[in-house]
Amino acid sequence: MTYSIDTPSRTTLKAEARALRDQRSRAGTPIGQGAALEEIAHRHGYRDWNTAHAALPDRVPTPVQVGQRVKGTYLGQRFTGLVMGVQLLADMQHYTVTVHFDTPVDVVTSSLFSAFRQRVTATVDVHGVSPARTSNGQPHMRVMRA
Repeated sequence: MTYSIDTPSRTTLKAEARALRDQRSRAGTPIGQGAALEEIAHRHGYRDWNTAHAALPDRVPTPVQVGQRVKGTYLGQRFTGLVMGVQLLADMQHYTVTVHFDTPVDVVTSSLFSAFRQRVTATVDVHGVSPARTSNGQPHMRVMRA
């Protein structure tokens, strides 16, 4: 089964159910965890919690994993390297990825000077493409499994 970037995980729905329980408790109308899970499943368009649980992934898909060999482009320069860190951001749709390049990359396009980087951290989506763009419209980073 394939999932889109907008597909929540079971973990996300469970967190939403806990937040709903806390909200209702503060409002003076407490509900149980089962009722909260059912309500959250309905909000996401599922018939019930069991249907949502069966249909959803256990975790959100990640573009790369720590320790994985990767390749791609950074500021228009090709690279190969090793993923040193991956962190899911609060929007649940983007990650910060830290890559240690095998060979330092010159991030300056000028012929007058150079600025080499060997370890960089960039924000990417689940497809490994950075939403930030250079002045020519290219993503800052594209990263994929090697």
